[in-house]
Amino acid sequence: MSNNPGTKYSGTAIFLHWLMAILIFLAFGLGLYMADLPFSLTRLKLFNWHKWMGITILGLAAIRLLWRVTHPVPALPNTMPAWQKMASHSTHWLLYALFFAVPLIGWAYSSAAGFPVVYLGLFPLPDLVGKDKALSKILVEAHELAAYALATVVLLHIAAALKHAIIEKDGVMSRMLPGRN
Repeated sequence: MSNNPGTKYSGTAIFLHWLMAILIFLAFGLGLYMADLPFSLTRLKLFNWHKWMGITILGLAAIRLLWRVTHPVPALPNTMPAWQKMASHSTHWLLYALFFAVPLIGWAYSSAAGFPVVYLGLFPLPDLVGKDKALSKILVEAHELAAYALATVVLLHIAAALKHAIIEKDGVMSRMLPGRN
């Protein structure tokens, strides 16, 4: 792409991007909210919703990664410095790694804590690890750290997209916006 904003991601890629963005935002916000609530039926319900969003994000991440490796992405502008292109690619692959790491660590934490994951209240998922109180303490911290890492990288991603839209005006952000060019 040589500053041609008409080059876009596919409709499937755009849909998966924005659906995952919404779910990650909701799951992170819900995680922050529910973490310090006292034990109650409401807290248990919110934990289940959080788990369901996490499993959904995990499934969508697998679909999105498969789509990404089988469908070419639009080229970055020729005017973009090489270090920015490398930073862009690195950030995207870090996002993908965290799309998998955060829900998998959360699922392992649930397993270690002895709380089963029953997707949508209908489909029991296997435990990833055996019940282990010491391991659950490590995994809950790892899940929190990974979630904050994901939030940080997402904010960096948003800042870069806005820089390209507002300052550079090079069409990079418009590649992932729904609708026509």
